[in-house]
Amino acid sequence: MLSVIIPTEGAEQPAVATLAALVPGAAAGVVREVLLVDRAGTGVIERVADVAGCRFLAFDGSRAAALAAGARQARSPWLMFLHAGAVLDTGWIDETTQFIQRVSDSGSPRAGIFRYARSPYADTGLGEGLKFIARMIAGPWADQGLLIARDHYERLGGHAPNARRSEARLLRQLGRSSRTLLRSRIIVA
Repeated sequence: MLSVIIPTEGAEQPAVATLAALVPGAAAGVVREVLLVDRAGTGVIERVADVAGCRFLAFDGSRAAALAAGARQARSPWLMFLHAGAVLDTGWIDETTQFIQRVSDSGSPRAGIFRYARSPYADTGLGEGLKFIARMIAGPWADQGLLIARDHYERLGGHAPNARRSEARLLRQLGRSSRTLLRSRIIVA
């Protein structure tokens, strides 16, 4: 049903945290595959992928190009983009399944974005407060994940490999009218 694409920078701990949150989804049959797209080339993420049973894609290029390459390699009709270190709340499986079913039944293309939740271990200073306010004003950020049908993603042009801030550009292209803020939270490290 769903391919999860996680761009990594060679750091093991954030990738493992995200993968651990996806295990119940794989057990429930929601997650068909996970692709770890690594630009660091240190071999650390390749070992993580091997141990976790994920697909590994080494990539040399921009982050946007790595995301686009992961989407091309994905086998499922639905794509989920997550940042390494992002951890999904426990209710994400049911809500994701319902969202995919509603969008498929309606025939109207929509994308889902998870509700932002600050890590309980994050700094609580002024900077974090300003980021929270910026999210409220500007709308969702790319680190909140993206759930989108492959055909809708391709119609929008996906992640433009050479564009600056390609993830933010894709969210703007979706616009408020074709994206849904899901109830499930994503804890961003």
